[in-house]
Amino acid sequence: MPRKRVFYEDWQLECCGTPFAVGDEVTWTLVACAGTDRRYGAEAWVENHGGTGGRTAGRVREIELVHQEYTCRPAAVEPPGPGRGLVLRAAGRGPEPVPGSATREPVDRCPGSFQERDLGTADGRSRVRRTVGVLVTLDPDGATGPGR
Repeated sequence: MPRKRVFYEDWQLECCGTPFAVGDEVTWTLVACAGTDRRYGAEAWVENHGGTGGRTAGRVREIELVHQEYTCRPAAVEPPGPGRGLVLRAAGRGPEPVPGSATREPVDRCPGSFQERDLGTADGRSRVRRTVGVLVTLDPDGATGPGR
């Protein structure tokens, strides 16, 4: 079986996953990416919460952290009025991905938690860079044992 590109989302790993390294044997429930949902170039993604995909065992050959930039509109602030305190109102939608800002960083080991970095504010929007998960090259034929 040829190598497979698998995306493991940050929250899935932080919630119920086990960090792993290049060379480790793993067993994951994989869900095939459909249509345009390629998740940073992956063919499948890891589902730790009841996915209907089958269990796949393999050896980890490569790990890349996936970073994505987002913009957010800050909350609108209304000054205090008679009988009320400061009022914050939502101003628009939640974080929006910045098109073309996804980057990958090769690593030897997957972290157990992921980072977010504040990039400042421009045009009335704050900008952050989040590590949204890892893109893994998995060799399904490379597994020799039960995995983990």
